[in-house]
Amino acid sequence: MRVAVPFGGRSPKSRLAPLFDADERREFALVMLRDVLDAIDRAGGDPVVLADTAVDVDVDVPVIVDDRPLTEVVNDELGGDEPVAIVMADLALATPEALTRLFETAGDVVAAPGLGGGTNALVVRTPSFTVDYHGASIADHRAIAADAGASFVEVDSMRLAVDVDEPTDLVEVLLHSQGRTRDWIEEHGVRLERGRGRVSVTRECR
Repeated sequence: MRVAVPFGGRSPKSRLAPLFDADERREFALVMLRDVLDAIDRAGGDPVVLADTAVDVDVDVPVIVDDRPLTEVVNDELGGDEPVAIVMADLALATPEALTRLFETAGDVVAAPGLGGGTNALVVRTPSFTVDYHGASIADHRAIAADAGASFVEVDSMRLAVDVDEPTDLVEVLLHSQGRTRDWIEEHGVRLERGRGRVSVTRECR
């Protein structure tokens, strides 16, 4: 299955600025992307990166550079006779097992919702469906599928629900990931901070 992986490389992960400077955020985003590409490959997918700027992914994967808005870029991948998956580049907890389950679940449109209302991954098997990534996209995608008369199936997966955007998302990476992303975070001095409430993260002196 063709798997399109959108990647924003121009100014990635700006909400991690409290922990990482701009160069570190670019490096971190690429590390996550490589983990996602590896998981897709091991799940039997055929990945292609859709990047908004030229980027060296450091693996043998096609990169298409297109700086249009995400919705337009992804919709150009859809509409053919073959199924297409869309998997976001910041799913640092994704595993081959979680992605295989997504790819193999039956339905015209199969979605992995993200925390906070996003859509972190999709499999589209009908040309009548289009994406809209503005706002609470999982609700929009349900409605688009219904209007198109397409079945819409949601995959409940913690590993596909966590997209790493905020410092608090790094808690999940440190607790549940075993990939390059966790290694990179630890190498850059980020540690769990346990208190009386929710676990958070802190960074040791740079």
